[in-house]
Amino acid sequence: MLLSNYGAFTSMQVEDGAVRGLDLHLERLEQEALTLFGVAVPEVRLRERMRSALAGHTGRCSLRVQLFLPTITHRTPDAMGQPSVLTLISAPANALCDPLRLQTQDYARELPELKHNATFGLTRARRLATEAGFDDALFVGADGIVSEGSIWNIGFVEDGRIVWPKAPMLRGTGLQLLQNGLDLVGLDSETRPIDRAALAEFRQAFICNSATPACPVANIDGRPLEVDPALIDRLRAAWASNAPQPI
Repeated sequence: MLLSNYGAFTSMQVEDGAVRGLDLHLERLEQEALTLFGVAVPEVRLRERMRSALAGHTGRCSLRVQLFLPTITHRTPDAMGQPSVLTLISAPANALCDPLRLQTQDYARELPELKHNATFGLTRARRLATEAGFDDALFVGADGIVSEGSIWNIGFVEDGRIVWPKAPMLRGTGLQLLQNGLDLVGLDSETRPIDRAALAEFRQAFICNSATPACPVANIDGRPLEVDPALIDRLRAAWASNAPQPI
């Protein structure tokens, strides 16, 4: 498993044995297993492995659940079967808070709808962005359409409405938690294609993932954006409206 990047995972933030959007993480693991290995891991087994990993841990922590199949090698790439499950506990991931400076880059992940192990390209993109004086990279596909960032989704604001990019990408759990709670904080949203030129039409943007409910974007390719703390607070309230689900 350590010598192959053919695998997939999900990472979540645990709060006293519960996770916001746990159902989304379990759904992700099922889809990953079916797509990559042809067989899903029973939910009861996933929960058992997660509870075992968390035994003795209290408070907050990060939990990564990884799927892999040892029989898949360069010589036997067609092997199929129920994947093995690896669980890893680490310190909780702190939410991003400081406004981010993003650099657009022409890049798209393989099978972008999956959270898989092939992370060389996105890590390289982020390194290039930081070398150029930015905090992270915002990906633009070969068709010129904006998709996602290195480990996050992006949302834009237009006349008080949230606009999500429509493109091949990972629909992150943070994005879905926000979508679940937008109505409760009085925000509407839509999803549509956004090309690189259209970025200039937006005055505000934010990023989100499973550890960050919402973090404002300060600029894209050096073009300043407005930071509205009140809007970020509303987005965080939308995310928090999803109660933690016991593992």
